[in-house]
Amino acid sequence: MTGKAFAQDRLDLLRGVVEDDIAQRKYWGTAITITQHGRTVLDFATGHVDEAQTTPLATDTVFSIFSVTKAFINVLILRAVELGRLALTTRVSEIIPEFSGAPRDRATIYHFLTHTNGLPGVWEPRPGLYFDDLTEIVEAVIENIHGASEPGTRCDYAPMANHALLGEVLRRIDPAKRSINDILEQDLFIPLGMDDTRLGIRPHMRDRHAFPDFRGIVPIKELSRNHPGDHGIFGAETQEAVWMGSASTTRDLTRFADMLRRGGELDGVRILSPVMVALARRNHTGTLPNELYKTVALRAGREAPPAYIGLGFSVRGDALVTHQFGTLTSPETFGNYGAGSTVYWIDPELDATFVGLSTGLLAQAPNIDRFQRLSDIVVGALS
Repeated sequence: MTGKAFAQDRLDLLRGVVEDDIAQRKYWGTAITITQHGRTVLDFATGHVDEAQTTPLATDTVFSIFSVTKAFINVLILRAVELGRLALTTRVSEIIPEFSGAPRDRATIYHFLTHTNGLPGVWEPRPGLYFDDLTEIVEAVIENIHGASEPGTRCDYAPMANHALLGEVLRRIDPAKRSINDILEQDLFIPLGMDDTRLGIRPHMRDRHAFPDFRGIVPIKELSRNHPGDHGIFGAETQEAVWMGSASTTRDLTRFADMLRRGGELDGVRILSPVMVALARRNHTGTLPNELYKTVALRAGREAPPAYIGLGFSVRGDALVTHQFGTLTSPETFGNYGAGSTVYWIDPELDATFVGLSTGLLAQAPNIDRFQRLSDIVVGALS
């Protein structure tokens, strides 16, 4: 499809749909960036940070991106495989011996990346836990979250435990014994020029940060010792909530997505090999349902779709199902999404990337519907 022109009227329609949603108060605002063949074809922000409409969104607004944080950990795990520091077949209990007890001690890195490690999909290991310190978080996970099924037999998306442990894996195998913040910054964010992406809201980001309005969507508190409030972790300057604590911009996430679109390299910096990216964007969960989203689908009166999870990425897959990446993207379209507000995807056939960040969280089903609709409009404009 290289060389085909995009349809400007369809891209104009996309912006109009978003503005209509905001006018109806479905959510407060959105920033969207779309590229094709490495060229930006749409980059805009509309609406506001807050329900009161006191602060307009801008294209450089810093958003809390929730579970898209997991993508950064996943990519660094895949990089560690390529560097020979572990293997996809390595058991996590080999690196974290405290993660003992059957059946969880049989779960491999592969099982963790595909959310098939047999752990239940819980939001927090115990109430009242502070999310600032990875050591404390990992200890709570190991003590309280035990295997519920044999690894590889069930796909149960892990909101937090999976990536707390993967973050700890990265820390323990690091030759320099760096902190997880230093690993993320020195091995990923700084090399890719992602200047406004960090775990925590650094001083240069704070004035542009849209503190999330949860609207009752997230069922737990995310506490910080360094910032007040029930969701204080999202305002802390630094923290180690490696499963959901990052903040970023559409520009930075577009750079991250473009690295993946190009087979793991951007501006002369190679993060992954093309072979690894190709492997990672395949469906590795077969027809297994994603237990978390199975519940969402059934409550919405829909058939539960396959999980379609690759090595750390969600994948569009072959079946025509309700999906945040749309119904028109190619089967190997891959990316990640975050609670009620955030999505990015890469379509290898279209050679395109989409990043959408929003304020005013939506519940899971309407959020999936929202991004499916927007994604289908994007494909209609670019194909």
